[in-house]
Amino acid sequence: MNDKTNPSKPRVGKVILVGAGPGAPDLLTLRGAAALGEADVVMFDELASDEILYHAPDRAERINVGKRGHDAPTRTQEEITALLVERAMAGDTVVRLKGGDPFVFGRGGEEATACVENGIPWEVVPGVSSSVGALAYAGIPITDRRHAASFAVVTGHKDPTVASEATRWRELGSAVDTLVILMGMRKIGELIAHVIDGGRSPETPAAAVMNGTLATQRVVEAPLGELVERAEAAGLRAPAAIVIGDVVRLREVLSWWERMPLFGKRVLVTRTREQSGDMASALRAGGAEPVLLPMIELVPALETGGLDDALAHLDRYDGLLFTSANTVRAFARRARELELDEEFAGLRARVLCIGPQSARAALEAGLPVHLTGSGRGDSESFLREVVEVLSPSGRRFLLPRSDIGRDVVPDGLRARGGEVDAVEAYRNVPAPVDRDWLREALSDGSIDVLTFASPSAVDNFYALLDGATRKAADELVVAAVGRTTKGAVERHGAKVDVVPDRPGGRELVAALATYMAENRTLEANS
Repeated sequence: MNDKTNPSKPRVGKVILVGAGPGAPDLLTLRGAAALGEADVVMFDELASDEILYHAPDRAERINVGKRGHDAPTRTQEEITALLVERAMAGDTVVRLKGGDPFVFGRGGEEATACVENGIPWEVVPGVSSSVGALAYAGIPITDRRHAASFAVVTGHKDPTVASEATRWRELGSAVDTLVILMGMRKIGELIAHVIDGGRSPETPAAAVMNGTLATQRVVEAPLGELVERAEAAGLRAPAAIVIGDVVRLREVLSWWERMPLFGKRVLVTRTREQSGDMASALRAGGAEPVLLPMIELVPALETGGLDDALAHLDRYDGLLFTSANTVRAFARRARELELDEEFAGLRARVLCIGPQSARAALEAGLPVHLTGSGRGDSESFLREVVEVLSPSGRRFLLPRSDIGRDVVPDGLRARGGEVDAVEAYRNVPAPVDRDWLREALSDGSIDVLTFASPSAVDNFYALLDGATRKAADELVVAAVGRTTKGAVERHGAKVDVVPDRPGGRELVAALATYMAENRTLEANS
């Protein structure tokens, strides 16, 4: 939150109404993410994903002003609007984050009007409405020229008696080809009765889509007259979109989300939170639900003397070696702190990176890259490639690394006549973990897949288990980012099912998806 006493702060801030989309955090628009990055205050609805909030700066104040379904709101709409105006008038940039689209049953128009009345600058960033997004993920187009040329989207949130007068359900039921009802699960029986009374055949195809776009999505299809009974039998609840019309027939052919190889799987991600983004995004795109539970944290080195001396004398090295993107970032961060990062532009040393991720990190830090490893991403492969590119004899190398870095590369170069300064750039420490939560999640079967990206994460994970949860973990699919991590899992007596050809979070997810698809095929044919 901005300091109210800051004289440089503008007299009036602004309000940005941002649509968070139907549920999946990766359906937030690029402009919506950029708006969050500007925020001093984020006022968010209950249905907005926690992961979307990561786009806001750490300094931004986060205020939950939403509710779920028909639960009592944490604040009334009048209180929300008053708070929005108050914070903007104090000079804050306020992002009002809403599920779906701000102007589709989101009361965004009311909040925008309040901004106009109080002379507050405001913007709106449209979002994907669940009326379109949830249906699309269920394989139901809202229009299709073979079945539907018109549609209506209505809210079932009001009392059905009032809604029948204000919304004219009887007319709507037969006036459009596709009818979508949002926020209608609590009164689904009365609402559908109104539609049928209005002339819509009870045999009309219909569906209810719960948690649309998420890994927990569930869809119930039925003739309109039977939808209530089947939805209740399946345990469907809010949030859900109800769709009525012939377009529902297309789901049999177009259903795609539930057919994704990772759909519905809960995948434990043990990487640091900073490193989990790409992998979590890839898992969501594959239909899985990432469960972020970091097993390690990366913290600055206790003693920086060796690294500082190396940074001050980069011109004495022939080769600068990076075995991970983490090392690059720690190296570059310390260089910036010492105001030595400008030296990267005239670097004499050749920069050799173990793989594409470390090479990308080096380029982002302003370092040139002369070698991107083409092997499997382990130390043994990297050593062979370094030796081929830059004969070690008589040359000096700088190898920044973690406090638990392996000695394969420095020992191999020294054995071939090279001089190596292996300096600590950061430390790898166990992350705080709720052990009881982890054990319960393993025991009750709410985790399907374990993923590991480093031996230290493996060791920290298995140290948290007891006999019963160790047995439960052994029943799960296990994926390791590379051969070194695979070896760490096997040292604990566990099997590894998936290892990608090249290390990397997205590569691991792709290999996991292939494994799951192959096993699904085998199960179907057995």
